[in-house]
Amino acid sequence: MTTLVVCLDRTDDVGRKTGLRTPIVGWEAVRALVTDVGLADPEDSGVNSLLEALRVAQDLRDEDEEAVVAVVSGDRESMVSADRAVSRQLDDLIAEYDPDSAVVVIDSAEDERLVPIVESRVRVDSVDRVVVRQARDIESTYYLLKQFLADEELRQTVLVPLGLTLLVFPFLAMRFGTAQGAAAITSVIGLFLLYKGFSIDDVMTGLAHQAREALYSGQVSVVTYVVAAGLTLVGLFAGALGVSSLEDAPGIVVPATQFAFDAVPWLATAAVTASAGRLLDEAIGEQPIRSSYLNLPFLLLAIGLVVRGFSTYFLEQQGVIEPIVVPVIETNVVTVESFVVTAGERLVIYVVSAIVVSLLGARVAASLSTPGQEVDLERSSGGDSTTSGSEGTVDPEPEPEPEPEPEPESDLDPNVDTGAGVTDGGAKSTDASSGSSPDASDEGDATPDDQSAAADESGE
Repeated sequence: MTTLVVCLDRTDDVGRKTGLRTPIVGWEAVRALVTDVGLADPEDSGVNSLLEALRVAQDLRDEDEEAVVAVVSGDRESMVSADRAVSRQLDDLIAEYDPDSAVVVIDSAEDERLVPIVESRVRVDSVDRVVVRQARDIESTYYLLKQFLADEELRQTVLVPLGLTLLVFPFLAMRFGTAQGAAAITSVIGLFLLYKGFSIDDVMTGLAHQAREALYSGQVSVVTYVVAAGLTLVGLFAGALGVSSLEDAPGIVVPATQFAFDAVPWLATAAVTASAGRLLDEAIGEQPIRSSYLNLPFLLLAIGLVVRGFSTYFLEQQGVIEPIVVPVIETNVVTVESFVVTAGERLVIYVVSAIVVSLLGARVAASLSTPGQEVDLERSSGGDSTTSGSEGTVDPEPEPEPEPEPEPESDLDPNVDTGAGVTDGGAKSTDASSGSSPDASDEGDATPDDQSAAADESGE
């Protein structure tokens, strides 16, 4: 197993300071290079990376592994030309030594950008980052900041809000005061963190993509969604008006219940409208309608009835709304006296109605989704089997007729000993009809003509 220990230098510090051309391969060559680079610039961290490459190669050799140490550099013209130079040198090294794996030694974030180039050509077992011990904290912080500033998404997520905060805070502090300005900035930052934490931006992007596809494909649900949005606004407005009409309502329970009482009919209608549009799109399409789309409008209507019933019960208990008074009903047959429907009775009516609606939706979904499942079953069968129209059973394919077996040449097995003697011609003289056999003496006295006649009879 051969391991390539390669020290990467993207900016060609080795060639600029020593005048040598890379790649430089071999233990003695790299060891001499350490002296040249150290004499040219003793403060260069490249000396430490070269020594680290030698140390890694020595450790591998101590473990009885074959190690090839090399130094690869780019050029100073541009980053693209530097990466291409490194690629060419790596190709030459791999073609000459054919390593099974590589250990990469680097000393800066700039050199770390070459690691994917090495990974694209040979398996990288380890990446050794060399940091000078006397400046480890400063060097590491510098690398982290440099990588952070190189990431465009992190810059937009952190630096842009921070810059806006530093710009807006002085204006708010002078206009409204320091406390008010800090409170406003903190609120905005909190909303931004929640926005990113819950991935609302991804949700909004997905909704925009779905809306664009729906507009281009001409789906009916686009119109129903717009109608549902309008009904939702009306419901919210009706709920706000209901809350504003309350007189000195203590706490928040009664206003919240009043808002639900006034808004739920509109919100439930909006939800049913949106789900109906989605159901129409499924019905227009070629695929069979799924039961979930059939059951959804009924389920939403049932939820609206339940919420409306409980909000009515609470408001009637608080005296906000009056109970229902059924007037006198007079007919030619019977006369029904006037009576009052209490809060509990109204709640029971709403709950029972919701249960009936949900059961009706389940029934409709089950009855309408069955043909679609049968169509899928027929499509999956591929049309190979034929269905009986009367009993609905599938006729099995007719079995192929067995091929006729070849007739045996002889009714008797010559290898089976039946107690009869064998003639000189090899044919048995067994009488198949009577089961008797001639004596051995007769067989011995048989003429050749008699033997051939017996053989003919046995063949027949």
